[in-house]
This record gives sequence, structure tokens and C-alpha cells, in this order.
Amino acid sequence: MTDLTALFTDLVRLETRLYNALDARLKAEHELPLGQFEFLRFISAHGTTRVFDLAREMAITVGATSKAVDRLESAGRIRRTANPSDRRSSLLELTPVGADILAAATPTVEAELQIWLGSVLPAAVLEQLGSTLSMLRQRAELDPRTDRHHSSTSNN
Repeated sequence: MTDLTALFTDLVRLETRLYNALDARLKAEHELPLGQFEFLRFISAHGTTRVFDLAREMAITVGATSKAVDRLESAGRIRRTANPSDRRSSLLELTPVGADILAAATPTVEAELQIWLGSVLPAAVLEQLGSTLSMLRQRAELDPRTDRHHSSTSNN
């Protein structure tokens, strides 16, 4: 029988080490922290998005997301525009500078992931791992206990 606690520990430690390796390489080669890369990637994929949407995707608080967005905006990588359907929020979009750094950094991320994952696991195993992690993530995202927004709004 699989030791689920050991599995969890391996998963968390692997994620931490991969995150640190990717973050260090992105900072060294592009002066771009991995967290900002992830934000730029999400915004690029959606065209425009709200801070709330980013917070939900990244599983962090709206406050932490707002601070990160402020840093991206001050670096000229994104811009905020008024949200015509909700005056309380703004829409975020990439600037040309943000699109350029995302385009330059993406091959770096892919190369680093190839080192850590693609060169170690056969394609079929990577496919199965991707499917399994996606299923587990979807399950976790459906459970309100994993949602930082749910727990903070349920107390109000």
C-alpha cells in the first residue's frame, strides 16, 4: 500500500525544488521571477483578465495578487484598464514589453523543464503524470476547503 504522507512529501519537495530551479534561471537569464512569468502566461492566454481571476488561478489571496500586479505594472509588463462591466475592478493586459519578455522566457522554462522532467520520464509516463495531476488539481479546485477566497469570505 502506498504511503500517502510520503507521496505528499515527495510531491511538495519536488515542486519546491523545481520552482526554485526555474525561478533562479528565469531571474538570471531574463530578470523575471517565476511568479511573474506565471502571471504573464495566464494574462497572455486570456487576453485580458481581472486580479480576482489571477488570484483564483494561482490559489493566492487577492491582496497578494494585487501586490504582484503592481510590480508587473510598474515594470511596464502589464497595463490596467477600466472594466466596462464592473467599475470596481480593472482589466489587465500584457504590454508589448510583457509580451516580449514572455516570448523570450518561455523557451527557457521549457528547456529547464526538459532537464528535470522530459529527460527523466518517458513520454507515456509524462502523459499519464500530466493527466493524473490535472485530475487531482481539478478535484482540489472544486473543494471549498482549498479556496483562499472561500475561507476569507465565509468569515465575513
